[in-house]
Amino acid sequence: MTVFSIALQSLLVLYYTFSGSAKIAGVKYWSDIFKNLGLPQWFRVVTGIVQLVGAALLIIGYWYVEVVAWACIWLGVTMLLACLAHFRVKDPISKSAAAFVFTVLIITLSIINADGLMLPLF
Repeated sequence: MTVFSIALQSLLVLYYTFSGSAKIAGVKYWSDIFKNLGLPQWFRVVTGIVQLVGAALLIIGYWYVEVVAWACIWLGVTMLLACLAHFRVKDPISKSAAAFVFTVLIITLSIINADGLMLPLF
């Protein structure tokens, strides 16, 4: 793994740990976003759990590199759906930029670690 890959992976671990925890905790910011997107609050909790699982997989990826690519797919699907949800309600770029930026970052990490997809997960 390169220094860039580890740095990007670490940034994503931090983001998804804090974001997932905040969603599960019901922080007003996230509750308002899900309300604006027309999504039920139980889906916010599910999304938070998905993000925490993804962060845990990225952490495991420090020792088992092949897990990183699978974690990226897990989180990438989530982020693509987030982008679609923002697009669906015609959110301005100021409200949807984070979803797009983290989608690009997770895709970048996925490309860097794509060779891990050729290996069995366990």
